[in-house]
Amino acid sequence: MNTHYLTADEVTTALGISKGTLYSYVSRGLIRSEEIGGKTRAKRYNGADVQKLQQRQAQRKNPIQSAATALFFGDPVLESAITLIHEGELYYRGYNTLQLARECHFEQVAALLWDDTAAEAAMPLLPSPENRQTSPLLAPPIAATVRRLVAQGQIAEAFQMALITAAPLDLAAYQLAPNAVRQTGLRLLNLLTDVCAEAAGTSAASVERLEQVGGHLSSMQRIAQRLQQVWAPNRATLAIVLDAALILCADHELNASSFTARCVASTSATPYAAVIAALAALQGYKHGGSTHEVTALLSEAARDPARAVRERLRQGKPIPGFGHRLYPQGDPRAKMLLALARDTATHQASDSRGLENETALTTADTLIDITVQATENHPNLDFGLVVLAKALGLPDHAPFSLFALGRTAGWIGHILEQYELDRLIRPRAQYTGVQPRR
Repeated sequence: MNTHYLTADEVTTALGISKGTLYSYVSRGLIRSEEIGGKTRAKRYNGADVQKLQQRQAQRKNPIQSAATALFFGDPVLESAITLIHEGELYYRGYNTLQLARECHFEQVAALLWDDTAAEAAMPLLPSPENRQTSPLLAPPIAATVRRLVAQGQIAEAFQMALITAAPLDLAAYQLAPNAVRQTGLRLLNLLTDVCAEAAGTSAASVERLEQVGGHLSSMQRIAQRLQQVWAPNRATLAIVLDAALILCADHELNASSFTARCVASTSATPYAAVIAALAALQGYKHGGSTHEVTALLSEAARDPARAVRERLRQGKPIPGFGHRLYPQGDPRAKMLLALARDTATHQASDSRGLENETALTTADTLIDITVQATENHPNLDFGLVVLAKALGLPDHAPFSLFALGRTAGWIGHILEQYELDRLIRPRAQYTGVQPRR
């Protein structure tokens, strides 16, 4: 199993299966294969896929061990109809995410994530509420604190502060029926968008919106347009790119923050509580907080890319923004974000900002070449977000803001599923401590 590829005979021996079963596994996408070449048209088979199947066989024989490993990229532990990761591609309710990012607005994809019938209705824009509710107010001192947190780059804390303050004032959020939860989701996205906008300098209109929680997206511009107007007011076309970034961030199956949201929702807590908890998980450096480490890496690499990589490898540290267990051949989301970044830099190269951003892209490309060669790890979503923000000339907090705002749509989708399931998530622990004493 040390070789990367195996012959058919080696696979059948390793798994204890017939060649007919092997070909069935290949047709089902469980084992990847490729032709060796020559007249025989023989094929070789991916060793990593075979190893995964061996692990599954062992886990079936040892259920306790299977349960212990399930929480770390192991066997599925929850059913969900939202997102599929298959053969290096990402799908939302059967739609390829890259296609959605090219053709749809973020609000359309949010509607798709929140309602599986939206796919049959050609993914309409989020529905406007039938009856507008009176929006509760954030107290001016709270709004001022949120603005200070944003100015300091503490976006996750600003999001949580706004949500914690707004939650008890939004009485409609205690209604957990599907349509009510979707409307709460609208208010959450609207509030978080206003918090993001605070970093651009607080106009009177922006402050007023921040202090009036719970506005309705249907009566305002699209989220990507609102972000573009405060982050890059003279470049309206960037709204299309921001739409794509938000869509690519929207969901990723049962990641740590989405699982956290589902755990909280399983207790019948409100969507506010579930999203606040999910934000706590997202800001960890092994999750969305990795965008901060990627930013630091790019800054160091601007002076000496090889040294930036070498010093981390010497210390036994991973290279932030590279590698993903679910995408051994490369994260498709990162590939699209990097392509958008390069295209944007090409169109902006005529001005000084464009030249500066193009230099950042050159540094990123060099960093990619060095890291892939040294580690065989490819860029992931975090790296793509940071490079895109550099190429667009966005604020330093933009990568995490896009990640969190986009992922909120996915969290609401998981919250809706968990409410419908109506089952408490309460796993048991395998006790390894001291046995009971007399």
